[in-house]
Amino acid sequence: MKPKINIAIDGYSSCGKSTLARSVARELNYIYIDSGAMYRAVALFALHQGYIKPDGIIDEDGLVKALDLVLINFKYNTDAGQNETYLNGVNVEREIRSIQVSNYVSIISNIKEVRAKLVRLQKRIAEGKGVVMDGRDIGTVVIPDAELKFFMTAEIRIRAQRRYFELKSMGVETTVDEVLANISSRDEFDSTRANDPLKQATDAIVIDNSNLTIEEQFQFVMGQILKKIGLLEGVD
Repeated sequence: MKPKINIAIDGYSSCGKSTLARSVARELNYIYIDSGAMYRAVALFALHQGYIKPDGIIDEDGLVKALDLVLINFKYNTDAGQNETYLNGVNVEREIRSIQVSNYVSIISNIKEVRAKLVRLQKRIAEGKGVVMDGRDIGTVVIPDAELKFFMTAEIRIRAQRRYFELKSMGVETTVDEVLANISSRDEFDSTRANDPLKQATDAIVIDNSNLTIEEQFQFVMGQILKKIGLLEGVD
């Protein structure tokens, strides 16, 4: 039996981390965890429960006290061929991708108690190995001992265009400029936040996919994974 490893995929917003991670997990028959979806689910909960006020002010104390009421899990959708996010038993996969949630997810993810709750859950999932997890701090905080780490980046305008088309395909009405502003704001916030900021792990393999196809980056990553597994098996 081939040894199972943990794979961390970090990087900037709208770099295709989730698309890559899902494909890799499917190829290896590993567990895929979209950590960003977990923070988005908490942001959606905060919106639904009124902890994010109409003026944009967040009632952090109220949200923190309600965190025990937040249950997040993933269920595999055989028709879609992917895991989907459930918040308190309700499928919220589409709702958490909205621009409204995107506008608050970085702020929500900076709340110390929110991060602590979700990082504990993510670490617990990774204990059994055979996990592909993507996010902002996976290789630096959640599974710093992951056997392989990747850090993804791309030119911001290319990321905005990709994200715009993704949202349009989901029926979300927005503009490229609105998406670009959101991504730029999230980049700045995620990179400078006080709690577990976005940064490249020193041992991560950097992938700039500005000019790469999805298939090209998938093949590159799978090559690195198979090489690592081969080394663990003692195969040159």
